[in-house]
Amino acid sequence: MNILKPYSSSLLTLCGLLIAAMGLYFIFLRPSLLPEDLLYMKTTSPVIHDFVPGLSSWLQKVFWVMGGYIFTSGLLTVFIARTSFRKRAAGSFSIATISGVSSIGFMTIVNFIIESDFKIMLLGFAFIWIVALILFRVHN
Repeated sequence: MNILKPYSSSLLTLCGLLIAAMGLYFIFLRPSLLPEDLLYMKTTSPVIHDFVPGLSSWLQKVFWVMGGYIFTSGLLTVFIARTSFRKRAAGSFSIATISGVSSIGFMTIVNFIIESDFKIMLLGFAFIWIVALILFRVHN
């Protein structure tokens, strides 16, 4: 069973790297409004630009800030995975569980609610996190 210990830490590290990459996407690549955003709001880009002309510029800045927080969350997840989670420090499983639910878990649920094009990809990220937690628990 000792072989499972590094796998749980490695998978949680992978989750952290994926989340950090997602943060970089939000900072550098994500447009203010995706086609799926407009579909969910039942509107078009011209309508948004005509009636709320500053929205795209404001959203871009919101995504920069949100991306920074997502990136930081990923970095902290990598650090936890490589240190206290790997060493099985008291509380590390609980922190990893709560962090997974409140980050990739909520993001996945919301993306299913809004019928996002990214929902399956995010579900895969959440699945990797869950497997890391299971492997941690299997290794007593």
